[in-house]
Amino acid sequence: MSSTPFDIDVLAIAAHRDDVEQTCGGTLLKAAQRGQRTGILDLTQGEMGTRGTAEDRAREAADAARILGVGWRRALEIPDGRVENTWENRLKVASVIRETRPRVVILPYWKGRHPDHYTCSVLGYEACFLAGLAKLALSSQPSAIRQSNSSVETGSEKQELLAPHRPFKIIYATLYYDVRPTFVVDITRQFEQKFASIVAYKSQFSDQEAGKDLFPAHDEIRARVDAMARHYGMLSGVTYAEPFLQKEVGLVEDLLAIPVKSI
Repeated sequence: MSSTPFDIDVLAIAAHRDDVEQTCGGTLLKAAQRGQRTGILDLTQGEMGTRGTAEDRAREAADAARILGVGWRRALEIPDGRVENTWENRLKVASVIRETRPRVVILPYWKGRHPDHYTCSVLGYEACFLAGLAKLALSSQPSAIRQSNSSVETGSEKQELLAPHRPFKIIYATLYYDVRPTFVVDITRQFEQKFASIVAYKSQFSDQEAGKDLFPAHDEIRARVDAMARHYGMLSGVTYAEPFLQKEVGLVEDLLAIPVKSI
């Protein structure tokens, strides 16, 4: 995936490789099919996973990104299983926000079973806020941080600072938590590729002895993904959908243009 700074329309941020594929992969694919630029930021390398290695998951993440038409993907080196909302981690994510300049950021919902997931939500939101502070100096290297007006120096090198940026919209993927979504995205036409991006993680979703009590059998994965997507599709009258929540009140211009019938 490209690491060159460029504007991204939709950036999904998640704690682990394969989280995005499960929670909003169809939505990213749909955006890409519309010609929008999409990206994924994974906070960890996945080194603490019961199955597979960080190297396995890196290869699988690249395969999944290609399936979803994602043009930019990066994994930070925040420790897996220890995603913490620290100043240092906020700056790491804020530098990515400035580098990629997304209009929309997708974060995990702020409640959940896994601490990495809900911490990623708060960390991501606060990083989006910090990224917009004009007096906060950040370079493309998260460790190269110094207050200055025009550049950051690291040893003998001088790096240009990244311009301040905040996304216009932050939404939350709620698939991992039982909460009524604000809206859903119809992924009926994208469902098969979404599922293909999930099973691209062969280290996670193939039948094996390691973690067999924690992971569903391969034959069950399709049924579970299908059931969840059908559930949220049913709420809006489509076959498959992914759920999201926004904190803001929605704005409607035309009552006759509101989708989803009431009765």
